[in-house]
Amino acid sequence: MGSLENGVLPLKRDHLLKSLSRNERNSSFGQRPRSRFARFMVLKKLDYLQWICAVVVFIFFVFVFQMFLPLSNVEKSGFLKQKDDNFEGELKNFFQEISGLGFGEGVQFEPTRLLLKFQNKDDNNLSLGSSRTVVRFGHRKPQLAFVFADLLVDPQQILMVSVAAALRAIGYEIEVYSLEDGPVNAVWRNFGVPVNIVEASGDSKIIIDWLNYDAILVNSLEAKDAIAGLLQEPFKSLPLIWTIHDKTLATRYKNYVSDGQFQLIEDWKSVFNRATVVVFPNHVLPMYYAAFDAGNYFVIPGSPSKACKLDNSMVGHEESLRVNMNLGARDFVIAITGSQFLYRGLWVEHALVLQALSPLLAEFPVDDTSSQHLRIIILSQDLTGNYSAAVEEIASNLNYPRGIVNHAAIDDDDVYNILSIADLVIYGSFLEEKSFPDILIKAMCFEKPIIAPDLPIIKKYVDDKVNGYLFPKENIKVLTQIILQLVSKGKLSSLARNIASIGKHTAQNMMVLESIEGYASLIQNVVNLPSEVASPRAVLEIPSNFKTKWQWHFFEAIADSTYVNRTMRIYQFLNKVECRWNHTLSESFADISSTDTFLLGIWEEEKSIQTAIAKKRREDGESRDRSVQPRGTWEEVYRSTRRADRSKNDLHERDDGELERTGQPLCIYEPYFGRGAWPFLHQGSLYRGLGLSGKDRRSKTDDIDAPSRLPLLSKPYYRNALGDFGAFLAIANRIDRVHKNAWIGFSSWRATAKKASLSKAAEVALLDDIQARRHGDALYFWVRMDRDPRNPMQQDFWTFCDAINAGNCKYAFSKALKKMYGVKDNSTSLPPMPMDGDSWSVMHSWSMPTKSFLEFVMFSRMFVDALDAQVYEEYHQNGFCYLSLSKDKHCYARVLELLVNVWAYHSARRMVYIDPASGKLEEQHDFKTRRGKMWIKWFNYKTLKVMDEDLAEEADSDHPNRRWLWPSTGEVFWQGMYEKEKSKMRQQKQKRKQQSKEKIRRIKNRSQQKALGTYVKPPPDNETVNDPNLILEAVKLLR
Repeated sequence: MGSLENGVLPLKRDHLLKSLSRNERNSSFGQRPRSRFARFMVLKKLDYLQWICAVVVFIFFVFVFQMFLPLSNVEKSGFLKQKDDNFEGELKNFFQEISGLGFGEGVQFEPTRLLLKFQNKDDNNLSLGSSRTVVRFGHRKPQLAFVFADLLVDPQQILMVSVAAALRAIGYEIEVYSLEDGPVNAVWRNFGVPVNIVEASGDSKIIIDWLNYDAILVNSLEAKDAIAGLLQEPFKSLPLIWTIHDKTLATRYKNYVSDGQFQLIEDWKSVFNRATVVVFPNHVLPMYYAAFDAGNYFVIPGSPSKACKLDNSMVGHEESLRVNMNLGARDFVIAITGSQFLYRGLWVEHALVLQALSPLLAEFPVDDTSSQHLRIIILSQDLTGNYSAAVEEIASNLNYPRGIVNHAAIDDDDVYNILSIADLVIYGSFLEEKSFPDILIKAMCFEKPIIAPDLPIIKKYVDDKVNGYLFPKENIKVLTQIILQLVSKGKLSSLARNIASIGKHTAQNMMVLESIEGYASLIQNVVNLPSEVASPRAVLEIPSNFKTKWQWHFFEAIADSTYVNRTMRIYQFLNKVECRWNHTLSESFADISSTDTFLLGIWEEEKSIQTAIAKKRREDGESRDRSVQPRGTWEEVYRSTRRADRSKNDLHERDDGELERTGQPLCIYEPYFGRGAWPFLHQGSLYRGLGLSGKDRRSKTDDIDAPSRLPLLSKPYYRNALGDFGAFLAIANRIDRVHKNAWIGFSSWRATAKKASLSKAAEVALLDDIQARRHGDALYFWVRMDRDPRNPMQQDFWTFCDAINAGNCKYAFSKALKKMYGVKDNSTSLPPMPMDGDSWSVMHSWSMPTKSFLEFVMFSRMFVDALDAQVYEEYHQNGFCYLSLSKDKHCYARVLELLVNVWAYHSARRMVYIDPASGKLEEQHDFKTRRGKMWIKWFNYKTLKVMDEDLAEEADSDHPNRRWLWPSTGEVFWQGMYEKEKSKMRQQKQKRKQQSKEKIRRIKNRSQQKALGTYVKPPPDNETVNDPNLILEAVKLLR
């Protein structure tokens, strides 16, 4: 297992640890190879040897069982008999004797992969490999999304509200999504956090643009449907933190394996693998979920216990619970609890505790029926074994009267019932764990006095004789002394009640510090914030009031504050998931079985038809060979062949969308990458999808496959670095094959997610203005820079560009333009983009004439080539780009997002903003304000055309061996290529003429064969020839 130090481990570790020393336990726990003898037995199937081996194995296990029975150990050691003299010395000797039993110390959970990943991230941040200084502007706060299955009251809601309060205090913004509403909705809204209720059940999709958030925190297994949407691009790389507080799924894993539901298992594993970090509240749950581990498990200890805030109904049920458990109303009940792990030394610990409690029998006489009785209940989670018999045997050997000591195999729900009726709770496990035992927190919340060994994790939160009692595990005699102090005349002392009351206040807010700081540190480790996002304050700067207590007071105003049974809800959710999978499989099998006969009939009919067609073609071919066929001339054959080749590619069927789009003046393309963007794409004839990945294109649509039009986009580096700009290059490459409209437009699917795409009214207004030519050759855009969430301070063009590119946008622009135009001086001048009260276009949502678009792409190809030359080598050496603060695969995509504004402004194009809701048109940056500010000669079409032809001539003639991006971004054409093609066609035409003349000459020079004789048509059979001359002539011919 990736996160477990010692491999995959079951929870019952008796057989794994029974004969291993500590050093051996730290080694691998893999499966032992089968012996040669065993393989021989399996292969040869020798029955008599099998019977002999079975008997031997049975005798061996009987011997081992007798060796490790509590009674056998008692008789051998003599320890469990009553001894008052030299008690401590005997105990130390006994610990030495049982040291080989194994108490599970060698098994522990360590998130090694995640810790190493976090360490490498810190090292990379300290030694940032960028060649330029990067700057964080911090114009907005980091955004987090909290996702819940419901908004019902439970400890997880209290935990997340407490975490959210601390995160907001250090600079985070939080938004809540829930699949079901509930009373906690009011808590979040009063807290100042927006809440969104989304619906997702079965195959329905959650339509949310998760790219608006820097990290996503998902709570509970029931929120799996929300995670399913994050499995697809473009949301696949977002940081996802998934918290799990229940083991229900882990306990069902064996049933899935036995039932053969491997597809369901793989579905759950894909969800676990998608999470960046899977968080558990203790170190036990990661071992339960070992089968799903992908090396991303992490433990943040601490969670509010619902036992601390249970309603008063539990108190009223105490009497009925005692009756159901055959306990008297005045009986003194002691609950002995322990670790959630099961190991071989467990019974020894219970025996030691019972040995220490034996002097208490004098306080509760068995013969006196009128007085209260002592009842001891040993709690464990061994639900399948016969541990109760072993407990009875231990109690009998320690001279406990029958019925006083009982064993209870419990689950999580039964714990509350037993703890509520107990008068005293003893933690009897000596296993050193990393998390504070959850059952002790519940006991303290029930205001029960607790007694526990002085383990490090327990001593951290329990002060001896302040909020609990501690005893050294090597000196059980101290436990006896504590018991005699707490119990007097069959009742708890007043001191014990005061300590229990203090313990309840301690348990209400236990491990708040570890939990709050753990989540805050984890989020900072997994999140890579862009340069326009402000860094949150340090974890140590969280106010102390958020780290000392849970935010219980937010839930006090809820009328219905009854805690939901989360385990039951998860159980029902898993049943629905299983039914959904079983229904899907049954439908597929039913469809196959019901259509088997139908498909067989169709296959037989098709087979007979194909056989008849083949027979008919063979007969036609044979008859055609026997008859005289007009061949025609060779020129006619060549001409018909060329005509067939030309028309071969035009025989495709056009769908309705393509036919409707042909008569429109405008076509708007929507670039997308991944299935996650599908719900945000338009369906009308005005729009057409453009998939940046061939495998994630929509089916039954006429979406364009960008990589097939521009092979450069098949490379992940350029597909990510160019972003949506790659769609422009793909469309412009041989544009006449896919785009036949006078105007062209592009719209980002993220604009649709932000509700900034064109409405029906805006579409009509845009088309009317285009057809009326009111603004001529103009750039229409509908997403403004001054309304971009990344620009809350309304900054100017170049400052905003620097903010989203780590402070190096102006440097990258200047250097790219200098390389592009061949400027050799060290000036850093930039094309002016004045702040005149108007706005600019963002998010690649604009429209322009097709002819102007090709001119823009011609300029962009040279700019992209110059920009890529700056960052390519550095990025492929250390993964860094000076346009980002961290390793970012979208290196210069944010620079290209604003490039159309520079080109449109300085090429003297009109820039018109169209309101996406109303369709109102507003011209931006009027020509009168541009005078003297435009670099027209640098962006003139003739200048750009000459530069383009120079690059094409170099690529066509010189064939440079250096890495050069420009030829791969589109067509390579210059006048020399046209002349060469024209000369080549002229040569081919002359060659064909020469071949034709030679063929005609060969035909004329052929020798002509003379006729062999004269053909005479014979008379019909039913006619008689009476002419004697004809008869004579025929006779001559026959001679």
